[in-house]
Amino acid sequence: MLNRTSKAVLITVLTGFIAATATSAMAESKFEKTHPRRDQVNDRVHNQDKRINKEVKEGDMSKREANKLHKDDHQIRQEERDMAHQDGGHITKQDQKMLNQQENGVSKQIGQ
Repeated sequence: MLNRTSKAVLITVLTGFIAATATSAMAESKFEKTHPRRDQVNDRVHNQDKRINKEVKEGDMSKREANKLHKDDHQIRQEERDMAHQDGGHITKQDQKMLNQQENGVSKQIGQ
């Protein structure tokens, strides 16, 4: 059984966690609405990151190969940020198309 102090600490921690999660979700949905092209590109980079990690975990890809692909994805993400910086926080349809083509190249190397 928890004493009063332990219960108070647990409630405080859980409340903080719930608030942080809710704030993060609200910020993400706002970004999705205000920057849908950037969100799409970033979601894709995130998904490919998870796919790469899964391949390594399953033994289907070496850490060396994974590091190279992570580096490629990081460069694409940085390029997306640079493009957005030049265009008031947004990327154009052409920027999105170019970034997705680069992501296609990385994607083809995952799960070969």
